[in-house]
Amino acid sequence: MTIRHLNCATMHPVGSFGGRVAPTSMVAHCLLVERPAGLLLVDTGFGTADVADPRRLGQPFRAIVRPELLAAETALAQVTALGYAAADVTDIALTHLDLDHVGGISDFPGARVHVFADEHDAALHPTFQEKARYLPVQWAHGPDWVRHDVPGDAWFGFGSVTALDDDVLLIPLQGHTRGHCGVAVRRPDGGWLLHAGDSYFHASEKLTPPAPPFGLKVFQRLMGVDDKRRLANQARLQELQRAHSDEVTIFCAHDADELAAFGGGA
Repeated sequence: MTIRHLNCATMHPVGSFGGRVAPTSMVAHCLLVERPAGLLLVDTGFGTADVADPRRLGQPFRAIVRPELLAAETALAQVTALGYAAADVTDIALTHLDLDHVGGISDFPGARVHVFADEHDAALHPTFQEKARYLPVQWAHGPDWVRHDVPGDAWFGFGSVTALDDDVLLIPLQGHTRGHCGVAVRRPDGGWLLHAGDSYFHASEKLTPPAPPFGLKVFQRLMGVDDKRRLANQARLQELQRAHSDEVTIFCAHDADELAAFGGGA
């Protein structure tokens, strides 16, 4: 099994100011797991339809986040560049359904799309607070959704649910969205990668004390549907980092330096 780290979007948020208030660039850190049973994607960034028609992402989002929307950064382009076809992607595990994480699922219409049931419910039946973050056109093709309920099985002190097999787990990390999760993938050496999605946005937030740029602290507070729960799960990730960093490598969706540490790039 081979695990590849992909950047499926580059964004330049307003208010960067040299990285003091917000990062000068953000990425969409995704995983491509090459398995004998078929390829697995963890998150997808923006898709080819988003690149072809940026207007569907909405003017407010584009003005604030300033995505580059490059065709070469789509998951489909990177999968085909490796010599695979879209049909080779059999499964997609999503941390959540925000528009910068789910845009590429329509490029892989035959894939099973794994998501927590609470997140699927939030996207299909959003509250007023939730409505702006979801973009139904991104799943208008009718994906093969696989809904998972939040479990009780233990994984380093967290609950977990087997998404595909014992090597791919969904880890409840609610707060940023109603059904947000992390995706844990077992490495070939027996350790784990934990894609923590938007549980945090800056690498310092898995340390104690965290020291993210001020703008990211404000943004996360504004975007979280349950900020108390988000912060509690962030604290649990910090404890996981302190106690088990030799066994679990944690990274988030948007920190460009974390992606670069795996050999990826913005």
